[in-house]
Formats: sequence, C-alpha cells, structure tokens
Amino acid sequence: MTNPRVGIVGGGLAGLATAAALCERGFPVEIFESRRRLGGRAGSFQDPETNQQLDHCQHVGMGCCTNFSDLCRRTGIDRYFRTDRVLHFIGPNGRQYNVTSAWWLPAPGHLLPSVLRLGFLTWRERLKCCIALWQLARWRGDGVFPEPTIGQWLRDLGQSQQAIDRFWSVILVSALSESVDRASLSAARKVFVDGFMASRRAYVVNVPTLPLGELYDDHLAHWLTSKGVKIHLGKSAVELTSDGTNVRGLRLDDGMVHNFDYVVLAVPWRRVGKILPEHMAASLQELSQVEEIESVPITAVHLRFDRSITTLPHAVMIDRFSQWIFRRQRFPLSQDGSQQADDYQVVISASRELGGNGRDKIIRQIREDINSAWPEASTARLLHARVVTQRDAVFSARPETEQMRPGQRTNISNLMLAGDWTRTGWPSTMEGAVRSGYLAAEEILQAEGGEEIVLQPDLRRSWLTQLLLGRT
Repeated sequence: MTNPRVGIVGGGLAGLATAAALCERGFPVEIFESRRRLGGRAGSFQDPETNQQLDHCQHVGMGCCTNFSDLCRRTGIDRYFRTDRVLHFIGPNGRQYNVTSAWWLPAPGHLLPSVLRLGFLTWRERLKCCIALWQLARWRGDGVFPEPTIGQWLRDLGQSQQAIDRFWSVILVSALSESVDRASLSAARKVFVDGFMASRRAYVVNVPTLPLGELYDDHLAHWLTSKGVKIHLGKSAVELTSDGTNVRGLRLDDGMVHNFDYVVLAVPWRRVGKILPEHMAASLQELSQVEEIESVPITAVHLRFDRSITTLPHAVMIDRFSQWIFRRQRFPLSQDGSQQADDYQVVISASRELGGNGRDKIIRQIREDINSAWPEASTARLLHARVVTQRDAVFSARPETEQMRPGQRTNISNLMLAGDWTRTGWPSTMEGAVRSGYLAAEEILQAEGGEEIVLQPDLRRSWLTQLLLGRT
C-alpha cells in the first residue's frame, strides 16, 4: 500500500516544512507555487542592475527557533548559516556596546551583566528594565481582558520614554515588526522569555550566508526533489475542487486539475478565501475572522559601497532611523581582485511611516546614520542602492490577533492549513512558519492513524530557569 498523495499550495517556509516532514515519512508530495521562486516572503529577487540575488528582507533565526533549526539540519542547509553570539549595539553617540552571555551565570541571568552595561540608558533605567523583565517573565495573563499592549504595560510600570525607545522598542520592533503601542503583552513576553531568558543559547542569531533564493530554490529544493517531492513553480492554484464534503484536489490557472487525498493550504491569510469554493468557505468557521488580521510592512535597503564601512557582522542602531545593519558580501571591482565592493542591508521594521518618504530621502537618512556611527564611512562611495518594501511582510501582533488565528486542522477532514498566521504560539517569524508546517504534517499523520510527533521541543530550560520562571 502507498501513502496518500498530498498537494501543498504555497512554496513558502510553511509549505516547504510540511513537504519535508511528509516526504521523509513516505508520502508522495507535490508543491504548487505561483511565483517562480520558493521561500515566499522569505525569498529573493534578481536585481536587474547588479544581476545579483537580493533578499526581500534580511531574515535571521535565533537559538530559540528549534523547528527552523531542525528544518535546516534535516535538509542540509544549516551549513549556510553563521552564528553571531555577540549582539552589537551602537549608541546615539556612536559608542559600541556588546551583549553576550556571561559564562559564569546560568539562565535566566546570563545576559544581565551586558544589560547593566548599556550606557545609552541611565543606571536607574537599566535597573528598572531588569525589574520589568523579571515581572514580564512572571506574568501569566492575570485574567485581564482585553489584554493590554506592551507599551501600556511598561508605562504603567513607570518605564521612562527613553527606556522604551532605546531598549524595549529596539528589541520588540525588530522581533515583532510592530510598535510597542500596538503589540500585545503576551507577544512581547514570548520574545523576551523564549528569546533571551529561557536558555543560554536562545539569544544567538543565525544569519544566512547565501541569498535566501539560493538556500531554498537550489539547496532545499534539491533535497526535496531527491526525496521524490514534485515542485511546480509558476503554477497558481485558483480553486480547490470538492465532492461536496471533502476536497478532491485543486484547479490551476492553466485549467489543469490535480487530485490529491489531502490538500494543505500554505498561502498568506488573505489568499485562503480566494482559493476555497464558496460553499466550503462558508462551512469553515475557523476562517471567519482571518481577513481581519492586519499586516505590517518591513523595508529593506540594499547598499553597495566601494569599501568597507564597518567590520561588524551586524549592528543594532539606537535612536536612529535605521534599525539593523547587516554586512552581507564582498564583490571584486577589479579583475585582479585588488578593489572590493561591500554589500550591506539595512532593515526598518514596522515601516508604516515611510510611505511618504521617497527613495532618495530614505537613503540620505541611512547614510547619515552610518556616518554618525562610523565617521570614516563618510568617505565611502555609494555604488548602488535599492529600497524594497514588503507591505504585507508579517501579521500584526496586536492583542486581538491571537483570537483570529485558526489551527492547522479544519472541519473538512482532508484540508489542512499552514502558515505563520495560523495558531502556533509564535509571532510572525520563520520559526512560526516552520512550526505550522510541522503541525499540519502531524494532523495528516494523525488522520491516517499515526501518533508520530513532528514538532520539535523548545530549548531545554535549566533547573534554575524552571524554578524562577516556571515551564511556560
């Protein structure tokens, strides 16, 4: 007997994770992606001026992203990531502050010495930030409804505006792509507890050393096809077909119909309703609020200079227009290699306010930020710049959003959902996307009578962390 055939609509991380989990267990899998590249929002495009692949936005994993890390290991792409164990913050005066784990302190206090050395905050602010972190870690909801935003909660605790701007917002806007005045308290707690306090390894940053397009279109796709997965690029599913009760398959934009035993919709939340037949959409109450989920834009600015502007692998910019700067690649400017060009990517999350700013103004502000952090960079010549804004980059982690997110199983027995926007317990991240794919695969395995667990456990917490923070 052969396993049931599974059709996956969407070649983003959620769809790729679903395929990876199922193909290893002998399921015949086919992926249908409307674009000609895999990765979805975590993908690349070909820059016509440089003929280089540029990521839509810099995507990184963290040590706490156990399922994303598992997918990378499983498919062999983990060797294309570097691990940054020191986080480099550049203060308003250009001074550099390094945040790293103290070898002599166990979690959850391993980052405490670094936080206490952040000189762009006053001593009082640093101490109050540490106290607030402790209170946040101990927060369990307290039965408050509706849940407050993290900004409201911090102000109620007496956090200064400078501490909110220079500490809390710096971490949360980059992690959640949402302002502290809109982000939920529980989402903020997830970032700080799981991402920084729960384990000594949670905070490290894993940065891809190749364009995301190469990671997914070449290396991960090769692994999937070697396992028998069929990948159809440039094939858009316009509608699911059904027998009145269950899904039968999907109809493509070229009129072709492909039949499957299970279908996984791994597309953005706003596209789900367009693929479902009307009678089927009406029966899926779990999707009734999905279209009300708000999206948030992220802007990435790709810069190429005729020389190095910093040797740091990345920098977190404090009190500046730019938020993160990543050093990317070096390219030869001369045939003998004596002259090198350096590529950098600047990330501005929750970039709603940039709508009225033209390209030249954005680049000018970023150059001012770079020059203020590294004055010697003022003599560097900008060879190329490209501004890329993804208007629907992530979903907004507002307090009401969690109630709108559906699970992976629907009330149609052979239709599953995957995507970071489904209920994963995580905000809109690569980890959330992979988790959703693994959970969708689990639902199919359970529907077939299996009980295998695909989802990977979180990082193990030390006895001290469990004692102080509990298990949740």
